[in-house]
Amino acid sequence: MVPARVRFDDYELDGRRYLLRRADRTVKLERIPMELLLFLVERKGELVTREQIVEKLWGRDVFLDTDNGINTAIRKIRHALNDDAEQSRFVQTVPAKGYRFVAPITAVEVDNPAPPIAPENEVVSNRYGFGRFGIMHLAVAALVIVLMVGGWMWKGGRSRATIASAPVIRSLAVMPFENLTGDPSQDYFSDGITDVLTTDLARIGALRVVSRTSSMRFKGSPKPLSEIARELGVDALVQGTILRTAQRVRVTAQVIRTNPEGHVWADQYDRPLGDAADLQTELAHAISHAILITLTPRDQSRLAAGRRPNREAYEAYLKGRYFWSQRSEETTKKAIEYYREAVEHDPGYAMAFVGLADAYKSLAMPDSMQEALPPREAFPKARTAVMQALAIDDTLGEAHATLAHIEYLYDRDWPAAEAELRRSIELNANYASAHQWYAYHLLWTGRLGEARLEVERAKELDPLSPTIDGTLALILFAGHQNQQAIEQARKPLEIAPDFAFAHYRLGQIYAFSGAYRDAIPELERAIALSGGSARATGELAFAYAHVGRRAEAVKLLDALRERSNQRYVAPLNLAIIYAGLGERASTLDWLEKACEDRDPSLDSVQLSPAFAAVRSEPRFGEIVRRAGVHP
Repeated sequence: MVPARVRFDDYELDGRRYLLRRADRTVKLERIPMELLLFLVERKGELVTREQIVEKLWGRDVFLDTDNGINTAIRKIRHALNDDAEQSRFVQTVPAKGYRFVAPITAVEVDNPAPPIAPENEVVSNRYGFGRFGIMHLAVAALVIVLMVGGWMWKGGRSRATIASAPVIRSLAVMPFENLTGDPSQDYFSDGITDVLTTDLARIGALRVVSRTSSMRFKGSPKPLSEIARELGVDALVQGTILRTAQRVRVTAQVIRTNPEGHVWADQYDRPLGDAADLQTELAHAISHAILITLTPRDQSRLAAGRRPNREAYEAYLKGRYFWSQRSEETTKKAIEYYREAVEHDPGYAMAFVGLADAYKSLAMPDSMQEALPPREAFPKARTAVMQALAIDDTLGEAHATLAHIEYLYDRDWPAAEAELRRSIELNANYASAHQWYAYHLLWTGRLGEARLEVERAKELDPLSPTIDGTLALILFAGHQNQQAIEQARKPLEIAPDFAFAHYRLGQIYAFSGAYRDAIPELERAIALSGGSARATGELAFAYAHVGRRAEAVKLLDALRERSNQRYVAPLNLAIIYAGLGERASTLDWLEKACEDRDPSLDSVQLSPAFAAVRSEPRFGEIVRRAGVHP
């Protein structure tokens, strides 16, 4: 018989709470490694074969090659225990056979031997019967009962109990689901499931759901869950694993409350691969039920909205999301290919059209560090795609936000854009991009107080987003808070030191503030990391000109003009350089061209010191008026 709590060396393994601790500190161990450790401790001193492990962890009807899964789990156990494979203190490898737990264990006495009552929100289930051990890792409360009667036994069904004093979960983050195949080329699938589940949960009005951008920063992180939750500002975390073959997918998921720490819910799903799209909605419903969030009819409608895509379309969509999230010109173009493939396979796939629209407009945006397509090409394509999405499903908050972005950046229809942004937030208050884009809208229309509030809301939803920090920095500068703007622009570099946009925005704020020597290394770094951003090049040349490095500024000007013979270069970048060189007529000429191109960043001319010398020119006023820049 193995007690519910045991000690070995300076570790304590608590089967009741599904926790491994060392010196009162929780040691992070994911689901399958934890299950294997519990199994090895239960069989302390005995040889546990790989076949026995497969049967316990995955059941007799396992449909995957599990060798890599076992190896990965053992490696993670060794890492958690600081255990050396050659001279193991805990888990001994028996070559070609299996493993043996060799450390002495000591039972830990508990005052109340009765089965514990799960805290509020604590739900454990195995709805689909995946073998004896498949239930163990889903049934934390049942684990204690099993251990007390002297062995592992499993039964299906759902158990649930509550304690009124336990805190209610009102915010959560979906951590990156772990790809258990061992094949990095399958990361798009596990990352995509993470992304889509986050999107679905965000549709629940009573929950605050942190955006994927922030949670993905902890992919593979060794940080304790409590620390991750604190950095993200959430009550609970969703964790999961994915095993996928050509025909089937198996997903395990769990909800962990972090204060007080404890498991809330766990489940496992085994589906044909073609049912993966339906599974994401089922997971969202199960999680909301587990944390005692009551779905309103509107929430239920949003989660059920739209026909689920076919298998080929869903696979292509996940690949599109995967590449688009990497935000380089090359990966954005790959994303467009996959989004196109998705809508070819399923013309009724609304979210694939939204993805296509976002990818197109990002290719014309200076903040994306790409500017690969002329706005007159990119934005009409984006509009066509997003209008198709709205024709399919006009309840998608993401689609309304994308349309708003097009309306104020390209059409300069400020009232229409604001109406769409408000509609987007009404439909999905958890969509961080809608709040960020609304903050920009409010900035450019001179409503700085409202802009500050809106960007702060975006930060609550995406606290580690470097682009949102960059937006806040620009709003602070517009409010004449130069030092605070610089400090804000520095923050993303603490967590994303190689993110090109973060260096660009800091360099831009330095240049806007007149600190040109400080701006230069940041802009140079942005150019190097982005592969030669034309916007950062223009800002750098402007800074060079202001510190007396005119020849270098002219060299950059010549380089951009030469580049324009091979690919699109936004005229505004050349206008910035001519402004730095003090050539007013050329500055206005290139501003005219930017107006003709309907450059999406023309709003910044009212803020940038580059154009201070020409603002009093009648021609400048006429350009701004024709461009639709808000006065």
